Amino acid sequence: MVQLAIATGVTALATGLFLAPLSTQLDDQAMRRALAIAQTTAAGSRLDDALEASRPTRHGPVQNEAERIRAATGAEYVVIMDKRGVRWSHTDPDEIGRHVSTDPSAALSGQEVMQIDEGTLGRSARGKVPLRDEDGTVVGAVSVGIAYESVQERLLSTVPQLLAYAGGALAVGALAAYLVSRRLQRRTHDLAFSDISALLAEREAMLHGIREGFLALDKHGRIRLMNDEAQRLLDLRTEDTGHRLEAAMPPGRTTDVLVGRVSGPDLLAVSGQRVLVANRMPTDDGGAVVTLRDRTELERLGRELDGTRGLIDALRAQDHEHANRLHTLLGLLELGLHEEAVEFVTQAVGVHRATAEQVTERIHDPLIAALLVGKATVATERGVSLSISPETHLPDRLVDPPSLVTILGNLVDNALDATSGKRDAQLEAEIRAYGRTAIVRVSDNGPGVPEERREEIFTEGWTTKEPPAHGQRGIGLALVCRLAERYGGNAEVAERPGGGAVFTVTVPDALSDDLPEPRAVAPQEAVTGTHTTSRATAGTHRPQGATEAGR
Repeated sequence: MVQLAIATGVTALATGLFLAPLSTQLDDQAMRRALAIAQTTAAGSRLDDALEASRPTRHGPVQNEAERIRAATGAEYVVIMDKRGVRWSHTDPDEIGRHVSTDPSAALSGQEVMQIDEGTLGRSARGKVPLRDEDGTVVGAVSVGIAYESVQERLLSTVPQLLAYAGGALAVGALAAYLVSRRLQRRTHDLAFSDISALLAEREAMLHGIREGFLALDKHGRIRLMNDEAQRLLDLRTEDTGHRLEAAMPPGRTTDVLVGRVSGPDLLAVSGQRVLVANRMPTDDGGAVVTLRDRTELERLGRELDGTRGLIDALRAQDHEHANRLHTLLGLLELGLHEEAVEFVTQAVGVHRATAEQVTERIHDPLIAALLVGKATVATERGVSLSISPETHLPDRLVDPPSLVTILGNLVDNALDATSGKRDAQLEAEIRAYGRTAIVRVSDNGPGVPEERREEIFTEGWTTKEPPAHGQRGIGLALVCRLAERYGGNAEVAERPGGGAVFTVTVPDALSDDLPEPRAVAPQEAVTGTHTTSRATAGTHRPQGATEAGR
């Protein structure tokens, strides 16, 4: 309706602006026509001789010539006057011989006159010219009038045509307004302007009030919108709006995730010391909306909880071993072998203390250390020798410790299942850091993985084991592969020298940017569940471009 009102107003204004000068133009045309007829009459007829040779009468030669010209040109009147201003011709014969009703002095003085004036015949457009003899002397004047009603009729006759054109233009404008309105309704989902304004206000309040980061990008990768939390999490500025995200952020995995080069749900990204979970949703216009969740505080709290759970699992695994030792100790005391009892207790306590100390010397993250101590006890109960590679070194600056716990725990569990019941079963775990990349390697001397099965072994649901009654198998290695790929890494399996399998998982951006701890780690004997052994002869994997700084 607003567009239609504007179109109607513009059409009416244009019509009025056209009609305003049209009346003036028609008046000017009528006066010029009257003047032209007067000039032709004064120049072409021998009226000067007739004025000298006759008198002003109803049927005189001047009256007859004037009427002939009037009839031929369609003028309202053609008046011939002498130097005194007395009419010699007129449309009304009774006016012949009388003085003209308007001032003839200008024409009698030799000037040509155009005007709209009132006379005996009413209002008319007039043209007056002097009448000269052969010597050029003014002997009279010719006055020609065009009825003003005819000028008005011409003006009014143009109005219907003009209104028709204006109506056509208005119809086109109304149609265009309708089409634009329909398109606008589709683009705004039939929302009124008041609704759009309210939605905009609500959106601004919501975006700047939620505790999740929000980032909107256009199809060219430029930042279209971001809230306060996104600025805080990504260290962006308000001035970055309208610029390409790749220009506002340093290159790396986080930028790749945000611009869409890495796809998938709940992608982990690192921004400084913050651990972020990013989800990217494309929009219909080719852009995308990215939501960011800060998991830094959650990981810090979950780290303590997982550490406690790891210790509980380790205590549960040691329950049977402690019971056997207590029974042995009770028997020694009942037999009165007190010195042997003291020696037995001292040996048992020393072994466990040495195991924990050797793990924590190489692994400074409490979650990973607690996991390996617990797994060492479980391995002992199952008759497997679990050793820690002397090259293992992991500083306490993991970005996502639970993910690394999941990777290492699943690999160790699979290795224990593969070697359980085998004579001289051996298992070796190794964790190393190269800059921000973590390498997790677990090797065992079990049956190994056939080469033709090494690709599908990481497929969800694939397993060679019987499923338990309470669940399903084939999830652990698939989860390991998925966690590695979430960081942009990968999981591989190869053959262990001497038989068995070596699982290697590369996790980029697993550590924060803090400076590595200035700790020198000398190669030591590997740690086992109840004793120490030499390191298994597993192949060593190092990412391209890595240095020895992580050792």
